[in-house]
Amino acid sequence: MPRHANKQISKRIVAGSYILLLFAIIALPTKNLMASDHVFSLAPIVKDVSPTVVNIATRGMIEIEQHPFFNDPFFRHFFGKERQGPQQRQNNSVGSGVIIDSEKGYIVTNSHVVAKADEIIVTLKDKRQVPAKLVGHDPATDIAILRVESEGLTHLPMADSDSLEVGDFVLAIGNPFGLGQSVSSGIVSALGRTRLGIESYENFIQTDASINPGNSGGALVDLEGKLVGINTAILAPGGGNIGIGFAIPINMARKIMDQIIEYGAVRRGRIGVQIQDLTPDLAKEFGVDHDGGALVTQVVPKSPADQAGLVSGDTIISVNEKTVTSSADLRTAIGLLRVGSEVHLRLIREGIEIGVSIEIGEIEEVEGHAKNELQKLKGASLAPIPQSSPLFGKLQGVFVESIMRGSPAWRAGLRQNDIITSINRKPIQNLKDLINKAKNIQGAILLNIARDGGSFFVLIR
Repeated sequence: MPRHANKQISKRIVAGSYILLLFAIIALPTKNLMASDHVFSLAPIVKDVSPTVVNIATRGMIEIEQHPFFNDPFFRHFFGKERQGPQQRQNNSVGSGVIIDSEKGYIVTNSHVVAKADEIIVTLKDKRQVPAKLVGHDPATDIAILRVESEGLTHLPMADSDSLEVGDFVLAIGNPFGLGQSVSSGIVSALGRTRLGIESYENFIQTDASINPGNSGGALVDLEGKLVGINTAILAPGGGNIGIGFAIPINMARKIMDQIIEYGAVRRGRIGVQIQDLTPDLAKEFGVDHDGGALVTQVVPKSPADQAGLVSGDTIISVNEKTVTSSADLRTAIGLLRVGSEVHLRLIREGIEIGVSIEIGEIEEVEGHAKNELQKLKGASLAPIPQSSPLFGKLQGVFVESIMRGSPAWRAGLRQNDIITSINRKPIQNLKDLINKAKNIQGAILLNIARDGGSFFVLIR
């Protein structure tokens, strides 16, 4: 083909690209993207959204990391009384938040931004600084709700994050490194990210919009200026931003926010099954012609699942018409539902697809089952060891799903994601076993804890 013909084809391709770009701009909301008749800009969106995003400064006492030996009563005896109890220092931190109710002054942020704070100060876009109260927080999803009393607030409308698609443009707005409100742009890089080990319940939006320390709790918005996610974490092997950030979808966050506002905490749901991923080999073995799902390995006696007729070997493929591709999908879907609500499951049993309706039960918590016997563990939410834990299948015990800051167990050193393997030197297999063995204990409770590849004792007086 002649060279001049190649040039003509190239020119037509370039011209066609410009025409497509022009049509794309015209199709987008004009008032949001056109700062003037001739300039393409995101400034109108930012002007509308920025008053709804706040900076958060906290002050509190944090525990100084000690060697595990100091938690062992045997070694404490030799190191003296001054070594007893956790050592603390003052800590100041910064983060971001989003106003979700301007009339009542509710602000959503990340739990890790405010969970250890004794004092919280919110700085509004107009530079006003107001004190904030912590309504409640949920470490398992990293969502917290604050409340401020101030006039002239503006809230950010919420989008339907389920309608997001990979490739959609988004803006991240927050307070990176405490510099003050900043805006970055990018696209939705991926959806439904799980098993990152960031939170207990994960279903992240991944974005390449720049997110840095201090952006936590800030807004991820779409090109209509609506809230689609709460910026939460970054993947940063070298300590800096590499274009892989994660946000909690607003549809997921809203379920947690509503419960915190109503109850001050989250009443997490359960159906009473142990599950694992359905691998191709297992699918063949169980006669399932399906590319994903959660395989039921055990049904807890007298649980909602048991009462609904679920059995070991069932493969759950959807929850309320939403496809389940893994055990993590099922755990997150059930964990976000309110206790007492009804859920419809589609499952495959011996090659036949059937539907089952189950009423959501409540995850067993120490407070609800052994209030008198385990008063020293009040504030701790305990559960079976989840598959997301690196110790799943390697040891027996009870998983600390969350723990209230300032509680006796927290002051003794018990932390979220710890695994309790024994009580007063007696090994435990599960929560029921823990409760039974704690009934006759008088005085202090000695727990053996597995954490970060090691183990140590925690003494709760």
